[in-house]
Amino acid sequence: MNKAALLLLLAACCSAVTAAPQKPRPNIVVLLADDWGFSDVGAFGGEIATPHLDSLARQGMKFSNFHVSASCSPTRSMLLTGVDNHRNGVGNMRETIPLAHMGKPGYLTVLNKNVVTVASLLQDGGYRTYVAGKWHVGKEAHNLPNQRGFDRSLVQGDSGSDNWQTAKRYLDLTDKVDWFDNGRPAVMPADYYSSEFFVSKMIEYIGAGEQAGQPFFAYVPFQANHIPLQAPRDLINKYRGLYKDGWTVLRQKRRDKAVELGLIPPDAPLGRATSADNWDALSETDKLYQARRMEVYAAMAEAMDQQIGRLIAHIKQIGAYENTVFIFLSDNGAEASDPYAVLTGRLWLDWQYNRDLDRLGSRGAYTVIGPNWAGAAVSPLRTYKFYSGEGGIRVPLIVAGAPGMLGNSIQRHFTHVNDIAPTLLDLAQIKPNQGLYRGQPVETMTGRSLLPALQGQAERVHPADVPVGYELSGNQALFKGDLKLIKNIPPVGDGLWHLYDIVKDPGETRDLQLELPEQFRTMQADYAAYAKANGVLDMPGDYEPVQQVIINAAVNVYWPRYKAALLLLLTLLLAVPAAMLYRRRQRQRT
Repeated sequence: MNKAALLLLLAACCSAVTAAPQKPRPNIVVLLADDWGFSDVGAFGGEIATPHLDSLARQGMKFSNFHVSASCSPTRSMLLTGVDNHRNGVGNMRETIPLAHMGKPGYLTVLNKNVVTVASLLQDGGYRTYVAGKWHVGKEAHNLPNQRGFDRSLVQGDSGSDNWQTAKRYLDLTDKVDWFDNGRPAVMPADYYSSEFFVSKMIEYIGAGEQAGQPFFAYVPFQANHIPLQAPRDLINKYRGLYKDGWTVLRQKRRDKAVELGLIPPDAPLGRATSADNWDALSETDKLYQARRMEVYAAMAEAMDQQIGRLIAHIKQIGAYENTVFIFLSDNGAEASDPYAVLTGRLWLDWQYNRDLDRLGSRGAYTVIGPNWAGAAVSPLRTYKFYSGEGGIRVPLIVAGAPGMLGNSIQRHFTHVNDIAPTLLDLAQIKPNQGLYRGQPVETMTGRSLLPALQGQAERVHPADVPVGYELSGNQALFKGDLKLIKNIPPVGDGLWHLYDIVKDPGETRDLQLELPEQFRTMQADYAAYAKANGVLDMPGDYEPVQQVIINAAVNVYWPRYKAALLLLLTLLLAVPAAMLYRRRQRQRT
């Protein structure tokens, strides 16, 4: 061998050594609950049986100060993109957006074309990418999962649907339930329960690609516990009698358990209940009915946990568990709304569903927990879904299986849903070209990776002097270190700014604006800067969320559906007096 050949051989050997493969990249499973309150998980203080989530919490890290949006699609848009919802197109939901905002920049109600999803980046980076569940970030062809980075997908495109019958709507907000199978209309089974179906589909996807030799990203966005609350009968009966003492007692028990678990300080006050009807003033019949609603809610949550356990068991069976990261979160706080309280909702529900006590939770039956139980589900926090109090936007987050992470630990400082996408990319060892994707400019992710905190290398994810803003439907907040500036619109809020230390006082009971006037002033300026930079629009002065849902249903559903008949009726109504006037004039002339 000559000298040149020898040098080439040595260079090749050295190159092979320096290019040795890194540790195998982990599989990633993201489990997204729908409308779960902060303390619904057992590991966060709840009485509901969630053994599989509790096991993940013991293995991994619980985030006790994690924040999302107060409604589902804005959270899902940020989870998938790492970009503020006003910049990714989902500044508000289709169901609640004021008509004056519709279609404005940032207010498409679906993902815009200026963002790239974390699934697309993982897909480009060599991951197999799958989603099965509720999508709710756009039903346009370019927004369906097959165009947003997912190799395989089976999704329900709307805000929700029945959990026993795939074609049944949960409210008259759309013409039909839209299901998509890899971007095309799906053929759905007759025998179906949502949580079970989504996990079965995900197991099918993972198994089909098992021989590919690539890590997988599995996104399972459940419908549980979105209304209508529905669950298997045996699980509902398991909870019979558990809630006989009412919501006030449950709020206190959950708060005390959260303290015992170290999730909130021992001296943290219980947040004021947004709705607090007197349980003892109810009749025995009403108590039984109200308790049954919460029994169904608990059963629906346990049913989802059982399916999570089935997915984990499959991943163990194929030998992938030790190299899989699990991330669990809820998309917002517990749902307090009761569509039956609105005339149009009541008329439609009485036509479509049964509400008898002995049927609740079953096929063809409809129930919700309402504001009193929702206040207990978010204990020890204040407000619930839709509002920017901690009960609306602070939810459980569990991360387990990340390489080098601390086990059975708690992260108590502020974190945000925008942090999830950068974390996934960090886990996958992918460094995207921020602001550019396939040669086209895109929005830059604003979240921060949780990995340093998971591995004990950083106490805080967000620096204490860097503000993080939030807005949805006029309810506003700004986080800075341990402080939170907050404004909620009526009827739940007073439309004024308040200031809280949400580490010491997560229930937002002690307003600090007089004690900390400088922070109160500067944080309002910080919020104004956030709103301007992200194109946040002012809400109309007469905005009211329930009324807006009714208006939007009329414009988006009833008018297109009955337009021809209404125009015909209007024509007839106008034609009759016009004909009478014509005949009168004819008589006058003769």
